Amino acid sequence: MTAELEARRLTGPHLLDDRQGAALDVPITEGDERLLDLWEAEARRLLTAVGWAGERTHVRRFEGGASLVLTAPIDTLYSATEVAEAAWAAASARFRGEKPDPAAADRLLDAIQQERRHHIRALEAEATRRNVTFLLDDEGVSVGTGVGALVFPLDAVPEVADVDWHRVHDVPLILVTGSNGKTTSVRLVAAMAAHAGLVAGVANTDGITVGGALLEADDYSGPMGARRVLRHPTVQVAVLETARGGILRRGLAVRRADASLLTNISEDHFGDWGVNSLAALAEAKLVTTRIVPEDGAICLNADDPILRERGAELGARVCWYSLRPDVPELAQGRAAAWLDGTALMLRRGADTSRLMDVTSVPLTLDGRARYNISNALGAMLAAASLRRDGKSLVSMGAMRAALEGVRGSIDDNPGRGNLIELGGVHVLIDYAHNPAGLEALVQMAGAIPSERRLVVLGQAGDRTDDALRALARAALRLDPSRIILKEMGHYRRGREPGEVRRILADALEQAGAAPDMVVSVDTEAEAAESALGWAREGDLLLLLTHEERGQVLDLLRDLKARRWRPGQAVTPASAAPAPN
Repeated sequence: MTAELEARRLTGPHLLDDRQGAALDVPITEGDERLLDLWEAEARRLLTAVGWAGERTHVRRFEGGASLVLTAPIDTLYSATEVAEAAWAAASARFRGEKPDPAAADRLLDAIQQERRHHIRALEAEATRRNVTFLLDDEGVSVGTGVGALVFPLDAVPEVADVDWHRVHDVPLILVTGSNGKTTSVRLVAAMAAHAGLVAGVANTDGITVGGALLEADDYSGPMGARRVLRHPTVQVAVLETARGGILRRGLAVRRADASLLTNISEDHFGDWGVNSLAALAEAKLVTTRIVPEDGAICLNADDPILRERGAELGARVCWYSLRPDVPELAQGRAAAWLDGTALMLRRGADTSRLMDVTSVPLTLDGRARYNISNALGAMLAAASLRRDGKSLVSMGAMRAALEGVRGSIDDNPGRGNLIELGGVHVLIDYAHNPAGLEALVQMAGAIPSERRLVVLGQAGDRTDDALRALARAALRLDPSRIILKEMGHYRRGREPGEVRRILADALEQAGAAPDMVVSVDTEAEAAESALGWAREGDLLLLLTHEERGQVLDLLRDLKARRWRPGQAVTPASAAPAPN
């Protein structure tokens, strides 16, 4: 094993440590294990040589490889990646019976000296002493968050004494993670904060929103999106979707959060960054709980067996929510939320209140969308955790107004549980990107009366073959009359064109699907048009949409405006020939 590999920076708390540093991901085959011990020894030697003897090293084994991590000062993370790589080169040399490069330590020292920024390191130390957030990236340096943030360009970082610390403070911060329901939960918490009169800053897979206005559209569920929200000068509360990929690749953007909401843990993205099991996936998502202080709140779904097991280890910070009123965990913690019959219940301390009836929450589709009932409960619990000076920031009235006001429309919550009616055809649009998410959607869709059912199915190429087969089996539980397999060209991620569709088709055939009920198309937009062209009054179409969601939603808006009915042309008006 002598391959040259590229290390990556870890800018905040991550899977192996709460301190920033560098990580090198290496393949390991049988007979190479000694390399890991050699790397750690060489890393310790080089860290001492460059004056970083107090930094830590970690080795995390996983099937087929290992992550090699070392911590480092915040202002020299690029140099830290060079230290990790130099240690690997030295270990590989010793593994081959050769001597390491004797000049490596001197080169590393030169790199560190050039990168080191005294003002940045001093500013971080003072922010830590004052217990306020410090953020550093290529866009600048900041202390405090939201309305309490001061932001400086990298070439104009002030001396500690020149900072107006009286203006610096942190705004309330909630991190939301899990396998399914993150984006909807973020929207609900932000809506509750808004109804409480607070300017909410949101980063999620759809973009960055401040005060309800979309500032940037893209996937901002990683550290970059978090930093942009936390530096926005009008934000009074931040609600950040925190994806597994960002945690594993870069770590968290922050070192402290008032609350962490974990929706659930289910199989998804196995194989990325050495996460090959539900236990490892849970460990990655639970990184968000490590930065919640003793007076904060860790909001966990008691209906998830992994979270229920792991939550017992997290102490009094844990607050539970559940779709069942008899879960023992609900009696624990500072707060709890649950469904009692059709009533959403909330306990804060010794006070228990009935918030509202679930049928008054549009996202639940009169209680049929149980996964959105769960999302509402989690959002209630997270919003209830927002406090300043011992007082709740979000009232019961604000929670109620938000749950009544956020609708499952393609405008309020685009692409997530949107149910619309077109000429007697019910169309359900959702993301549902893993088997658990699809099973929850199928359960809800099964309660919608329909003559026939259709499913548009596809997946990104970075899922395992087993995960793709599980997705196909989940789709068949809806008992569809037709399944349209779509290609996701921008998300092949190493797969050959058509490969994912072939695996899904084979899995459907093996599970008993008749060959004539499965068709294949090249794009999501084409899949939607094909589904609508097949539909007749009384049908239910389940459109799993991601890659071309905007185009699909625009098509549905256009058809709704034209009062489209089955049998009529599906081509969008904008693409149709102009009338004579």
